[in-house]
Amino acid sequence: MTATNSNSAMRNIRLRVAYDGTRYSGWQVQPGRTTIQGCIEAAVKSLTGETVSLLCAGRTDAGVHALGQVANFSTQAKIPAAKWRPALQMHLPEDIVILESDEVPAEFHSTFSAISKRYRYVIRNHLVDDPFVRKYSWRITYELDVAAMQTAANCLLGTHDFRSFESHWPNKATSVRTVSDLTIRRISGWQPFVPLALADQGSGEGQGEYICLEIEADGFLYNMVRAITGTLVYVGRGAWTVEDVQRVLAAQDRSIAGGTAPACGLFMIRVNYDESNLGYRRPR
Repeated sequence: MTATNSNSAMRNIRLRVAYDGTRYSGWQVQPGRTTIQGCIEAAVKSLTGETVSLLCAGRTDAGVHALGQVANFSTQAKIPAAKWRPALQMHLPEDIVILESDEVPAEFHSTFSAISKRYRYVIRNHLVDDPFVRKYSWRITYELDVAAMQTAANCLLGTHDFRSFESHWPNKATSVRTVSDLTIRRISGWQPFVPLALADQGSGEGQGEYICLEIEADGFLYNMVRAITGTLVYVGRGAWTVEDVQRVLAAQDRSIAGGTAPACGLFMIRVNYDESNLGYRRPR
């Protein structure tokens, strides 16, 4: 027996999801691989008998984590909107958690209705490894100059063609994006769920073993955050200057930028929507 009714009108259910991406091959369904999308779609199937196509705000790569991914799907099931959260959780593994569920207008699309997204990249700047955070940060043993990294990061604010930070270009119709915030801070402890503005700051340069990079933009290119992180690490270690980062941005050539930071340190923090108008925005 399922929770569907062939005469029922279609409903649009939105989910906010957190997950540890360590053991998954990313968000998107892939044949023969375990993915976040595949697990949630299977949970809906188990719960209602429906085969749904889950849309999302951004397809995270293998090993990338999320604190606030947003997804939506169409259903005929009569389950009350708030009850989807506990009902689906019963059919999911413990490293995928439904944080919230609600019902939104039919025209809402997790990707195209989004105004902006925010990501955090976590670096553990310490000589000694920590087995408990190894899966959630990039350990760099040499000292990084966070002030220099922030100064270089400032030149990436605003609207630019970020082709130099896009893997396998072209992946989108345009590589122009607007970065509204790019903040780098050294913090004193493991605080991945605390807003960066509220985190305990290191008492000075060299104090605090974690470096957090947070970036918000109207959209992101493939590997954009990890490529920006890898580039700014070159600045932090003294190999590059602000002028080098400006040169990389202007070159529109991925081979000139820094390396791609490991997936394990990347977290999708949140997706922002205009809650008064949840319809489509023009995709690009």
